[in-house]
Amino acid sequence: MLNFDLASPLRIGPVEVRNRVVLAPMSGVTDMPFRQLAWRHGAGLVVTEMVASRELVNSTAESWARLESAGFEPHMVQLAGREAHWMAEAAKIAADHGADIIDINMGCPAKKVIGGYSGSALMRDPDHALSLIEATVKAVSVPVTLKMRLGWDENSINAPEIAHRAEEAGVQLITIHGRTRMQFYEGRADWDAIRAVRDAIAVPLVANGDVETVEDAHAMLRRSGADAVMIGRGCQGRPWHAGVLAGYAAPDAWEIPDIAAEHYRMMLAFYGEAVAVRHARKHLGWYLDRFAPDVAAQEKAAIMTAREPEEVTARFYDALMAAASNTQTREAA
Repeated sequence: MLNFDLASPLRIGPVEVRNRVVLAPMSGVTDMPFRQLAWRHGAGLVVTEMVASRELVNSTAESWARLESAGFEPHMVQLAGREAHWMAEAAKIAADHGADIIDINMGCPAKKVIGGYSGSALMRDPDHALSLIEATVKAVSVPVTLKMRLGWDENSINAPEIAHRAEEAGVQLITIHGRTRMQFYEGRADWDAIRAVRDAIAVPLVANGDVETVEDAHAMLRRSGADAVMIGRGCQGRPWHAGVLAGYAAPDAWEIPDIAAEHYRMMLAFYGEAVAVRHARKHLGWYLDRFAPDVAAQEKAAIMTAREPEEVTARFYDALMAAASNTQTREAA
């Protein structure tokens, strides 16, 4: 039996997290506007998009934009890399610029990441991975955490071993996505397999993969033995959903168009019009797929391809409002 609920606080070293539902770091998704909305609606902890360590040290604009705090605490920065030197230097920069927690990415399955021997590719060489972990921990005084998968493939399930060694090196929390790298996001995450990591470590454990509902979250905790859950794709098109799992109220059908339109305006302010109009399209699509699935294909295409922010906002908002009205009519019937 669990002796806590998802709404209870969690400690990562000296840092207290307000509840046990974490928004996953997702490149191209969990930018500052998304994290701000997720936090406002109750997520216990949000994590930056993956920041490439060497690029941060070399001061690329994208890495610095990803490092930026969303204006609340704790500020958790995820770093990726393949060399201990760059990871340590990047960790120092992140901590000096307000990071309360540094997370090491050893879970990303993307080809462009593993092609550079970063992300989940590090799980193929645990000794090398540990050199990065040790260097990062030694470089900063803030807590260092680690996110990884079960292993590279089904024949190399080494997350328990790496987690144990990471804890010995000073890592203060482990997150496990219940798939191997070779599974990408196919099939179902294996929540039961995460329990072997629970048995190998004493620090807090976060379980990740395929959690959508409160019932899923509790089942994941029960089967994995984890202390908290992380949700990623389940929040696409509903940045408030991590908070819902933690016990916050979900917006009603009439509130959703306002939140979605605000999200779009926040992206315009953050990126500037030229970039935001393109970058926001995937978010618009997720909102429409979730909450206005019956919008005419022609109208959806117009929303997704329009270049004037005022036109996008008006069409997008109207489509969501029409869907809300249809939902209310069906519920009243």
